[in-house]
Parts: sequence; structure tokens; C-alpha cells
Amino acid sequence: MHILVTNDDGVQAPGLLALAQEMRKLGKVTVFAPDKNWSASGHVKTMERPLRVKEVFLADGTSAFASDGAPSDCVALPLLGLIEEQIDLVVSGINPNANLGHDVTYSGTVTAAMEAVIAGVKGIAVSLDSPEGHKGILDYSCSASVARRVAEKVIADGLPEGVVMNVNVPYLKEDELKGFMITRQGLRVYRDALDERIDPRGKPYYWIGGEAPTGVDEPGTDFGALRAGYVSITPLQLDLTHYKAMDVLKKWQF
Repeated sequence: MHILVTNDDGVQAPGLLALAQEMRKLGKVTVFAPDKNWSASGHVKTMERPLRVKEVFLADGTSAFASDGAPSDCVALPLLGLIEEQIDLVVSGINPNANLGHDVTYSGTVTAAMEAVIAGVKGIAVSLDSPEGHKGILDYSCSASVARRVAEKVIADGLPEGVVMNVNVPYLKEDELKGFMITRQGLRVYRDALDERIDPRGKPYYWIGGEAPTGVDEPGTDFGALRAGYVSITPLQLDLTHYKAMDVLKKWQF
């Protein structure tokens, strides 16, 4: 079993190290991640410039590959042959914040796993629902153990074609988890705000700011599961077609 571990927070992120260490219990691990933070980058693939790759070392002394490309590039490059040995599974994370509802369209963590599935390789994205405003070092031990347990099931039982596993873990100790719940995407509530400022030359510039997003606490959703203390496992599909809308639109006269 050869597992590719990646993320969108950068190759030296502590969540990546915790994930890689747990995945090594399941087989050979290759770490291939961006050389900087690409959070909220979405599904980016670099086409207009060359990509650089270098070997680096993680905090535990193990080697990894770092690229100046996006998270999706860090999956595409090894799957296209930069890593000669066949890759059986891609696990992306551990993101320090949850990826719920519409977050998955922004998330470099999730879209890195999507890049694997597009290439015909199983993909899992793992995120930690860390407390808002948390100060100090995050504890990734529970989420890393959860990631290993989910990966074990995927290795043993497989996944339907075109499915990406989006896993979100409450910020709890492992013995405090209520269990695992298969969920649907919930409703994420964004509270973005435009912050306009003036630079020293008198020209305007802009920040997209605002308060942290919340969500609608509904049973059966990713957001609801986390709030109840469960690990949320949401199977995402790459086919974004709205089939009911097709039936309506076919009645249009052009």
C-alpha cells in the first residue's frame, strides 16, 4: 500500500506531519505538499508557468517533497509520474479548520483529494474542527487516528467510482467521540464583509474580511454531526449536475 499525503497549509504544517505518521502504520507514505499556505485556494491547476519541486525534511526528520504549485498540483505531479511507484490512496490534511457545506468548493484540502479521484485514485480529505480563537498548539492526535481508521476502511472495502471522502473531526479526545456518522453537506453561513482601505499613495485596496462562518445545525448534516460530537464522513461526488433542474430546463423553448 502506497499512500500519498498532501495538504493545502504547507509542507511544514503540523497537521500534515501528524497525518503522515499515522498513515505510515498502513503502508509506505510519500509526502508531497505545497511550499506555502494555499488555504481557500479551491481547485487550482498550474498551466502557465513551470513548477519547481525540492526535497525537504519534516520535523521528525523524514523526507518530503515540496512544490511551489497548488495543492492539486502536488497530487497531479506524482500521479503523472514524478513519483515512479504507483500510488494507491491520497489522503489530504489535516486541515486545522473544518470544511463543511460550501467550504468544499473553496478548500484546497478537499480539492486535492478530488484531483486524486479525477485521476482514478481513491481520495480522502481530513479536517479538524478546532475551536474558534484557539491559541497555542493544536492537538491533532485524535483527528490523525480517525484519518487512519477511515483510510483502513477505504483500503479494505474500496469506494464507489467518482466519490471523494470528506472527513471532519470534532476537537475532542478520541475517547470523547460519540462515534462516526455518514452525513450530507450542511448549510454553511458566511458572514464576509468588504474592508476598503487606502494605501500610502492614496489608491484604494481591499480585504475580504468579516466574522468567522457558522452553519445551520441540522440532523444528518456535516455541521450537525460535529456539533453533536460525531466524526462527519460526507461522500462527495464529482458529478455536479442538478438532475431535477435538467427536467425543468428541457421544457424551455429556445
